[in-house]
Amino acid sequence: MGHKILLVEDDPCFGSVLKSYLELSDYEVVHCSNGILGFEAFRKDKFDLCLLDVMMPNMDGFTLGKKIRAIDPSIPFVYITAKSLKEDMKQGYETGADDYIVKPFDSELLIFKIKAILSRSKPDDTEARPKLIQMRNYEFNTELRTITTGTEVTKLTPKEARLLEMLYYHRDGLLQREKALVEIWGMNDYFTARSMDVYVTKLRKYFKDDPAIKIENVHGSGFRLIIEP
Repeated sequence: MGHKILLVEDDPCFGSVLKSYLELSDYEVVHCSNGILGFEAFRKDKFDLCLLDVMMPNMDGFTLGKKIRAIDPSIPFVYITAKSLKEDMKQGYETGADDYIVKPFDSELLIFKIKAILSRSKPDDTEARPKLIQMRNYEFNTELRTITTGTEVTKLTPKEARLLEMLYYHRDGLLQREKALVEIWGMNDYFTARSMDVYVTKLRKYFKDDPAIKIENVHGSGFRLIIEP
């Protein structure tokens, strides 16, 4: 078996089917039927990723996600839910989720997303990268996903943080659009490309007070981060 996944899903039929599908894709899966059991399993064992339903008895997925984050700030997790309202998705990402997938969904797409998340959360053995990155007057904490300047602290979403980190390590060079899309979004298509453009715009706004920090669009190729002396 490969990576170990905690699956917390109260629908026994759907949970069983999804567990089997993940195991066929070479993942080791622990399936729990409610939030309380899921939290107990997380405390007792070590997992590489968590898949959490939102609407569950005893403890809902958002509460479980917060409790998991309190124990391990770096563990990636994904919400799988029928709740598709914008407010629900916003709440999910605010708890620190790496992704939010609405039922029904394509199982193959889920596998692509899991692979992408695990790939970017895997430690880089070839280069010891610091958790704190200084960008002129801004301090970027890659673990806590924050940008600090003076007394102002900005919390980044998982995708924002990963995109900024990739831009930083490709600074003054070129971050290829396809590379970022595959590693962060798990696929390269029109919709994910438009999503990436939105994230780049948001990152630019975080550094708008310092004209020496620029994220340039290299038409048809990707982006480059420029930090002037």
